[in-house]
Amino acid sequence: MEHLVTGATGFIGRFVVAELLQQPDCVVHALVRKGSEHKLDQIRQQLGSNGQRLRALSGDLTQPGLGLSRADQQRLRGKIRHLYHLAAIYDLQADADSQQQANVEGTRHALQAARTLQVDCFQHASSIAVAGLYPGQFTEAMFEEGTDFNNPYFLTKHLAEKCVRDEADVPYRIYRPSMVVGDSRSGAMDKIDGPYYIFRLLELVGRFVPAWAPLPGLEGGQFNIVPVDYVAKAMVHIAHQPDLDGQCFFLTDDRHYSLAELINLIAEVSGLPGFRWAIPNRALDKLPASTIPTLARQWWMKKFLLSLDIAPDALGFITYKTTFDRSNAAKALA
Repeated sequence: MEHLVTGATGFIGRFVVAELLQQPDCVVHALVRKGSEHKLDQIRQQLGSNGQRLRALSGDLTQPGLGLSRADQQRLRGKIRHLYHLAAIYDLQADADSQQQANVEGTRHALQAARTLQVDCFQHASSIAVAGLYPGQFTEAMFEEGTDFNNPYFLTKHLAEKCVRDEADVPYRIYRPSMVVGDSRSGAMDKIDGPYYIFRLLELVGRFVPAWAPLPGLEGGQFNIVPVDYVAKAMVHIAHQPDLDGQCFFLTDDRHYSLAELINLIAEVSGLPGFRWAIPNRALDKLPASTIPTLARQWWMKKFLLSLDIAPDALGFITYKTTFDRSNAAKALA
């Protein structure tokens, strides 16, 4: 059984590759740019004997058909069972053009390769970002309802999923992970992002305020968090189940946490100050809707957030109101 993986050297990609290679008859072809084959060496070392079945496939996400050579096209045509498209830019500070090229055009190029190689199924890593800032519960059957894409990442992930839905010439399955955090066992993570921003803020507060101090805070939005190993295991498991083509799966937790709950959970285990009481979101409803976005654009706020390695756009999500119904994924994983 042979699979092709884009984004194999990325955070989720490394875990998906490891999960696939748990099967002794599996071979994984990892798309890498010519001259970058060495990037797979560390992954092979971590995989031990399984790493011998991880093979570099020269190509380029920015090129039509992933830039595969004719020789590789002929060699692999009809042999690839699944193409796992995991490559994307996930960076709230990346410019819109870079995200358009990687997230949207890259998906289009991967779909072209899937058609050329006659793969059995295109496994697309989408995101909860496709919902935009939808004010309520977003289900796995919903897509067009996504709204308020106030960040290039949200918009390009929505457009990338639209490419799959509209342009796929092979069967496909779509996976929408929520905020992905480190390995559930080791905690290993590749960058400061998402809920990890909270550590920086609490660390700053902790320099001036003792842990016992009764601090007020904002209730904040609803956040959904899953460990990377769960995402990889769930994706690979669902990919190998029969009769699920054309469906979408939220790889999310059953529970959503408010911003205040997240802060207090982190504060509890780190010995840093938390919130003794939370100001309810309804207190902000009297403010103009543009208040937080306007605040995020102020030069002094940008400077402050960047000094903590926090993307200024992250401020716009502190009252995030979207929740997710994962019924389809739960059924497939049962």
